[in-house]
Amino acid sequence: MPTPFPPTSISAGRGPTLSPAAGFWLLGTAQIMLMAASSAPSPLYSEYARQWGLSPASVTIVFAVYALGLLSALLVAGGLSDHLGRRPVLAAAILGEAAAMAVLLTARGEGQLVAGRALQGLATGAALGAISAGLIDLQRPGSRLGSLLNIAGTTVGLAAGALAGGALTQYAPSPHIVLFSLLTVVSVALAMAVLLVPETSPRRPGALASLRPRVSVPQADRKAFGTAVPSMIASWAIGGLYLSLGSSLTADILHTGNHLVAGLVVALLPGAAAVACVLLRGLTPLRMMLFGSTALAAGTALTLPALLAPSMALLFAATAVAGSGFGTAFLGALRMLAQTAHDRRAQLFASVYVVCYLANSVPAVAAGLAVPAAGLRATAVGYAATVTALALLSVLLTTAALRRAAQAPAAPTPVVAAGPRAADSRSPARERASDAESPVPSDV
Repeated sequence: MPTPFPPTSISAGRGPTLSPAAGFWLLGTAQIMLMAASSAPSPLYSEYARQWGLSPASVTIVFAVYALGLLSALLVAGGLSDHLGRRPVLAAAILGEAAAMAVLLTARGEGQLVAGRALQGLATGAALGAISAGLIDLQRPGSRLGSLLNIAGTTVGLAAGALAGGALTQYAPSPHIVLFSLLTVVSVALAMAVLLVPETSPRRPGALASLRPRVSVPQADRKAFGTAVPSMIASWAIGGLYLSLGSSLTADILHTGNHLVAGLVVALLPGAAAVACVLLRGLTPLRMMLFGSTALAAGTALTLPALLAPSMALLFAATAVAGSGFGTAFLGALRMLAQTAHDRRAQLFASVYVVCYLANSVPAVAAGLAVPAAGLRATAVGYAATVTALALLSVLLTTAALRRAAQAPAAPTPVVAAGPRAADSRSPARERASDAESPVPSDV
């Protein structure tokens, strides 16, 4: 079993570093930036479609290549920071993000747009596993802030990017130049800054072997992972609909050409997720997942009359409810999976994001391909109905897991032998159990 992590001892002798607390918040900032960059182009899609004649299928393909690039990076490099260290992997990935922003800045057609988004997905995927693991590594013993920031950073970044993209598209004379120039500069600055983060994963052999594509979930977490999968699929699938076709929905169904309104609709989903995660962070993981799945089912069900009426006010209300479910269901799942005592956290979080981004991209592309035959409204209604059914399945699975947890006998409190380190040492397993305060028994 690995020993508790002392950040300064791992980083010693490798140049100046930030304090663990400062490094923690810098990683959170990097995650917000990466997520903002991923959603910022969403309000621009309708403008690209108007200028370049892109069909809904083309728009969803542009969106999906980002997610597929991200998945490819997760499968190949998701565990690389466990071997090379968090800092070098993060610095290289964020420099790749800067290169992607430069490609998008100079894009003059669909091909360059696809290339830029694919490169962005590869860079983001390479960074996500290391950031998620680093946040758990650097949080204070007994804290739950790492898991909270993993989801809050994602949702806040997605909301900020969509809102900024919508505002710039509506009001800036050359929105893509302003947006992607700013993101290029910020990415370069962050790539340099992450080199000051305390290193939490010492170098060890096996880096080349870790590049073999695989998805790995530790044996002890597999049933909990299975319980979480329906809620993760439902929440990230609804996110894919909003991020790929959100601006088209507001323009073609709700009949508004205001790009800021489109940005607000897209931003409301992750924005509500972030607020709900902060307000409900005291819930245990399974109870948080139950609330999230219930809210997700209710919110996506409400989108059906909002699209059929159509009603902008009802769509905003449905999006807020669905967003609160999206955030809390995902945070509950992350908190369950953050407690493991093994030493390959980056691979574990990579597996989580593989499920999430498959759910984020594949249904969105299917929807884009269905639009020419079925129409945008009918496609969106069918999509929402499917997500509602998945969320209801998650409610059933989470309720069953809560019953098993309530019936499981309480684990005996371990007796710690007295010794010179007994007063100030904690095992990783106990630290992580404290982190989530999870009622999930080992067989859930």
